[in-house]
Amino acid sequence: MPPPVTSAEPASIPAILIGALAPLTPPGWVQAGQHLLAGLELAVREVNDAGGVGGRPIELVVRDTAADPQRAVAAVEELAGLGVAALVGEYHSVVACVAARRADALGLLFLCSSAVLDALTEQPSEWIARLAPAQSHGWKIYADFLLSAGHTRIAIAAQSSIYWESGTRILRDYFAARGGAVIELDASALSPTAICDDLVDNDATALLLLVGTPDLAGSIVKSIRRDQRLASVMVGAPAGQPEFADWAEILGDDVAAIPFLRYLPSSLSSLGVRVETALRKELPEAPSFVAFEGYDSITVLAHMLRSHGLDRVRIAGSWSLVSVEGTRGTIQFSRTPGINFWQWTWPPIQVVDRDPAEPDCFRVLYTS
Repeated sequence: MPPPVTSAEPASIPAILIGALAPLTPPGWVQAGQHLLAGLELAVREVNDAGGVGGRPIELVVRDTAADPQRAVAAVEELAGLGVAALVGEYHSVVACVAARRADALGLLFLCSSAVLDALTEQPSEWIARLAPAQSHGWKIYADFLLSAGHTRIAIAAQSSIYWESGTRILRDYFAARGGAVIELDASALSPTAICDDLVDNDATALLLLVGTPDLAGSIVKSIRRDQRLASVMVGAPAGQPEFADWAEILGDDVAAIPFLRYLPSSLSSLGVRVETALRKELPEAPSFVAFEGYDSITVLAHMLRSHGLDRVRIAGSWSLVSVEGTRGTIQFSRTPGINFWQWTWPPIQVVDRDPAEPDCFRVLYTS
């Protein structure tokens, strides 16, 4: 007699792995990492709910960089070994640089979501692309905002890092070319009182905080706001720190009226509104632009995987063909002078601050 017929469970469909880098523990900026991850995860769920990519689900393999470059390099190597189709994410520019350079050396696609440092790679690369605007682009828009408001003589209180040094150089050169001046102060060496005295001595009308530590920023801001000599001095933070709740918690009411860069349009598209509503259910506070960057990153990669399959070389050759509707506009990549990889040119940029009358709300002060 023939053997009995048995029914077997169908083989599970293997997932397409996407590696994700984000700062999720200190000293990384945890809230930025949480927002980035929330956007990535929401987009992955939506892609999978719509049938995945070619019938295969996407699986996000997350690694915490904790703002540590060496940890990021190890994560890139591990994820490459796991066979991920591509990498996304990262918020800290210094970390994104080492991750991008290692990914380039390994021939691994990396769509950088949030880091802005111009020189992510040292050599031209087909493997790397970025959604966030270059620092030189965004910070010049911030400088235009300052100049339009009459601030031609500004001071910078900066900590030591490649990112802050790059920002200082961009502002110094931009102001010098327009007859302005930038006074550089060492935020790690000078006391808040000494910084206040230097602002008075140099007749600065604005102070920019190029610091990543909320406690340090809080002490400087509080000292300036309580110094009658500096009643008309504007305090700014171009890197966007005041958007996040940890700064608001430490600075209290003093977090208001500190202009910063935000990469959002004046009004969200219908897709952006829907994503914002969904993200509000995932986050303890309103989603920042970083969450939208995470969502858009997966949207772009899913489109590329559907169009070109899993062959890395083929995908790497298709950045110029991308035209995808994201939460903040149509995303397309090009080669930009001075940038060695594929760049979205450009995401929308605003200068905003927290409204002194209602610190949980943001005012748009300037748009690109």
